[in-house]
This record gives sequence, structure tokens and C-alpha cells, in this order.
Amino acid sequence: MTPPISIRPGAGSPAGPPHARRPHRARAAAAVLAAAALSGGLLLAAQGTAGAAVQGSLPADTQFYKDPASQVVRWAAANPGDSRQPVIAKRIASQPQGIWFSAYHPDTVTSDVSKVTSAAAAAGQVPVLVAYEIPNRDCGGASAGGAPDLASYGAWVQKFAAGLGSGKSVVILEPDSIALTTCLSAQQQSDRFAALSQAGATIHAAAPNAKVYLDGGHSAWNSASEQASRLRSAGILTNADGVFSNVSNFNTTANEVSFDKAILSALGNPAGLHAVVDTSRNGNGPAGGGAWCDPSGRQIGNYPTAATGDAAIDAFLWVKPPGEADGCAGTAGTFLPDVAYALASGAQDPPTAPTNPPTSQPPTSQPPTSQPPTSQPPTSQPPTSQPPTSQPPTGSTACTVSYRPNSWSNGFTADVTVKNSGSAAISSWTLKWTFPGDQKITSSWNAQVSQSGNAVTAANTSYNGTLAAGASTSFGFQGTYAASNATPTAFTLNGAACSVG
Repeated sequence: MTPPISIRPGAGSPAGPPHARRPHRARAAAAVLAAAALSGGLLLAAQGTAGAAVQGSLPADTQFYKDPASQVVRWAAANPGDSRQPVIAKRIASQPQGIWFSAYHPDTVTSDVSKVTSAAAAAGQVPVLVAYEIPNRDCGGASAGGAPDLASYGAWVQKFAAGLGSGKSVVILEPDSIALTTCLSAQQQSDRFAALSQAGATIHAAAPNAKVYLDGGHSAWNSASEQASRLRSAGILTNADGVFSNVSNFNTTANEVSFDKAILSALGNPAGLHAVVDTSRNGNGPAGGGAWCDPSGRQIGNYPTAATGDAAIDAFLWVKPPGEADGCAGTAGTFLPDVAYALASGAQDPPTAPTNPPTSQPPTSQPPTSQPPTSQPPTSQPPTSQPPTSQPPTGSTACTVSYRPNSWSNGFTADVTVKNSGSAAISSWTLKWTFPGDQKITSSWNAQVSQSGNAVTAANTSYNGTLAAGASTSFGFQGTYAASNATPTAFTLNGAACSVG
């Protein structure tokens, strides 16, 4: 994905992300708007302090959906004793964030989307969904992947749209898809833009109350006039409701508001066409030297809101979930409490504290919230166990393993859940299995994974070693294969055979 999209999804997510966040690498701007162009009114809008009299097409009191199964919510619920937890829970876990659909699962995407939109409607909230499946995504970069071809993509969009329902929703349609086209020929670019225009039309036909925003890149990338020309080719004037910018990046809200208005001006300021800005990590602006991959010294920006005080700006959103790695501090898309704490520790508290901040393990029926991207591994569920204790438990080991692969041509990711089915707690664990095919693991998250031939060993990390009786934890990995990606059927935990479920 683009400058810091490394899902994007963390900036990205591999066959599915996951996320990934998808989710971006900083790119030289063709033109950077001068700060002097900002008026006092723009600055007020950027800070979110203007009155509600001036408003975009989303009502100022819009409540965006807070996913009870997001990585940060699960971490906060599982780690009440962690010294970082209060800050992360109050300033990040309490906030609505984008839910990424970056894993190519055409058979389940309708139900996955419907679970989110139905839950949001029941809560009286508006979900922010990120569609991230365009073919040749991220030009083969850290968030590479997507649907196999444009025909498959069109079919996937139809199924995605079918899950949106009749309620209100915000769709962030394909981050980087318009700003990043350097790997495409002129015909391929034209075909992609036509597919994006059709995607917007498909979503509006299936879900008239959905608002569709197309990729505007960000203020330090393409010029506003160039981006507007591309957006016009991608159908923004007929099949979209506006433009989004700064996804997974760090440019200031003021610069993005000015840039987005310049895009809208270049499009002729058509009625009803507005912008949304990703403010999830832009509180301190961009890092020096254009660093985009988990740069230090960044901070969360404007809290998500539709009360922007600017008629041209529909909302400030957290499209890229804060605390999910870009790929340098950890595997892209993986939630890292140290990163989340660094982003939140210097920020102010939300304007209104949440009435009921998450304190318990969210229901397991919620669909995974990936960023998403398919080059970034999907986000596995964070551990649900308490931190290790000094007293190792005694008792026999019994376990259940769930192995969920997600394959594409010569590559795959897998989410593995380990459950302690015994009657005594486990203070540390080692899971072993043998691949029946020619799979090779290339990276992993939430476990220390090694491979010798076809034999694989996965050991707990420092934070998820203890499993109480009945507790479970999850980890994931990414790999390659040449001929066969058959699913392993036999697992052992600490030497004891596990049932597979």
C-alpha cells in the first residue's frame, strides 16, 4: 500500500488481513501545498473545534461503529493488569476504527460484512468498512495481493455490497488504488479505474445508504490536479460520495483538509462530493526524512468524528487502527502494545469517556477485523490468557487446535488457535506438527515458529505462555508452497496429542 500502508493492513495484510491495513511508504510529492494557504477556518476544521452549524453530508452526531472484536479491544480485555492498559483502553480501544476486508474470501465476504453491518445497526452506529481487494494491490509491495483478476474483483464487490444492507455505512474503497499505479500500463490503469467506478455503482445499487469514498492518496504524494484527474477517470463524479486521504500516513490534518479541498476544487466542487481524512496517527505530523514504517515519535490525531465543522469534510476517521504494525516494529497488521502506548501516551483523552469501555473477552462470533491487505499477514487473535505466573501448574495436558489456512497461488497464511482443554493451567507451551506438503514458513506473529524439514515447532512468546484451564490463544504465520498446501492433521502440545477442531 502506499506510504505507510503496509497494512497497510499494518500497513497491509497478505491474503487477507488483514488488515491489513491495509496498512504507507512516504512518496515524494509532486506538489506540496503551502501552509500559508490555510485559513483560520481551515485550521479550526482541522482541529475539530468549529461549531456544528457547518457540516458535511454525514450528520455531525454520527456515531461510528466500535468493533468489540478488534485486536486492541481484545488486548485491553486480556491484559487488565498491564501498566499500559489504561491509556491504550481509554485513548485507542474506546474509539471506532476501520474494519478491513483484505482477505480474498468470496464465499464468505457477504456474511462477514453482514455481521459487521448488522451489529452496527443494532448499536445505532455507522460502520467504516475498508474494501482492499483490487488486483495487483500495492504494486506487489508489502501489501501485495487482492483478487486474481478484475472479473473476480467485480464478483467479489457484488458479494461485499450484498452484506451492507439498508443501514448507513462508510466504505473506504481500495486505499492506494488510484494514487499508486506505477506498476500498471496505460491500459491496465484504465481498466482499474473502470473497475473502481463499477464497484462504486455496485455498492450504491445494493446499499443506497452507503457512502463510498475513493482514494485521494495524501498531501505529500501526487498533486491535487493529478489526483483529481485520476479520480474523475475512476467515476468519482457519478459513482462515489467523495475522496479519502492520508490512510496509514502521518500528514497533519490541516494539510490533508487543504489538499482534499484542492482536489474537490479541481473536480469543480460538485454538490454532494466531500472528503474524509485518516487521523489515526497524524497528531505529531510526519516523521523526519519521510520515514513511514513504524516511525517513532508519532501520536494519535483527531479522534474519530463527523463533527468536523467544515462542509467539505464529512469526517475524521481512524481508518488505520493505531498500534497495528507497518512491518518494521513487527509483522504488518499485528497489534503491538508498545507501539499503541507510544502513540497514545502523549495525547489528550477523548472528549467524552466511553460509557462502557470493553472489560471482558468479546464474543467469538464476530468476524476478524483485518486491514487489512493480502501481502500483510492476517491479524490473528491476541492472547486471551493472563500473564505468566511464577508457579508452574501441575496436571496432565489436554488440548484442542484449530488450524485455518488462507491460500493463494504459491502462498498462504494460517491462523492457529490453541486451547487448553485440560483441568490445570499451563505456564508455557510448545505446539508441534508436520506439514504433509512442501510448505515453508517465512514469517510468524504471536509465537516463535521454527521449521526443520516438514517438522514445525511453535512456542509461546513472553506474553502468552500461561493458559488457564479452558483458555485459548492464537498465533499466525505466512508461508509458501510449490505443489501442495495440504492441512496438517496431527498436533502435539507439550508432548500430548491434541484434538483438531
